Amino acid sequence: MRGTGPAYAAVDLGTNNCRMLVARPTPRGFRVIDSFSRVVRLGEGLTGSGALNDDAIVRTIDALQICADKMRDKHVRQHRVVATEACRQARNTDAFVARVAEATGLEPEPISAEEEARLTMEGCAPLLDGQSPHALLFDIGGGSTELIWVRQSYAEGEPPEYVDSLSLPAGVVGLTETYGPADLNPEACHDLIAQMEASLAPFCERHGIAQEVAKGHVQMVGTSGTVTTLGALSLGLARYDRSRVDGLDIGFDRIAEISRRLADQDHLDRAATPCIGEDRADLVLAGCAVLGAICHRWPVGKLRVADRGIREGVLMRMMAERRH
Repeated sequence: MRGTGPAYAAVDLGTNNCRMLVARPTPRGFRVIDSFSRVVRLGEGLTGSGALNDDAIVRTIDALQICADKMRDKHVRQHRVVATEACRQARNTDAFVARVAEATGLEPEPISAEEEARLTMEGCAPLLDGQSPHALLFDIGGGSTELIWVRQSYAEGEPPEYVDSLSLPAGVVGLTETYGPADLNPEACHDLIAQMEASLAPFCERHGIAQEVAKGHVQMVGTSGTVTTLGALSLGLARYDRSRVDGLDIGFDRIAEISRRLADQDHLDRAATPCIGEDRADLVLAGCAVLGAICHRWPVGKLRVADRGIREGVLMRMMAERRH
């Protein structure tokens, strides 16, 4: 059903991307009426300097100005701009927020890792099948990787329950800067996977996740550029198509096969691959290594791809608050 009410906008300002959705409420959710996405690499150089650099800030302000213009064009009633790991880490975040506000009228809101996890869960909830007692959601971001442990209810209409989350300061931008795309060879990937697995172990043990996986009681859902790219490559798409990727199930064997193929390519070959391009060619190997660690630690066997997350969670919250 078409939404006819007021428009709402949600912006997810990540370490690598600036992404926006504008939507109107419908009886069963919302209808997207505009969107925007741009690679801004806000966290470029952050690992070494501890601060957001001026070039990255200028790129981000340019993107947020487009978001602000689109909001005005669509007569947006309410908006929220959430900022994640890069703004959590940077020592000059307050100055960055003030500069953005002066230039665009928008005020990025740095949110905690737990808030990011909860919004991701709420945004991805429609993709949970409700057939498993638990779900493991993850988001491999530019500056961090978020994992969310979820309890599902078998009662119809009951939302999933957030149990706990883990935020690891291991995202594709930071890892690529640390290792360098040319240095992320098979041995480096192996070391990275081993380090990631060790970081996941306490979270796994705290909730008995491995035991639940062994019983077949866990559904896995991944949301990130890495996961959606692998989904598109699995389908052999010449151009990215969200309608075909969002909700796609991919087997772990297929994930490993595509990851190996990408690792064997050089930068130019990856950049020329449909659905990767120059912006992601130097990041996808780090993403595949993080994904490899998650799959190895928790061998669910298949992964559901989510081209959704924080923005959808933000939209649903804003609309729910207006209704109440």
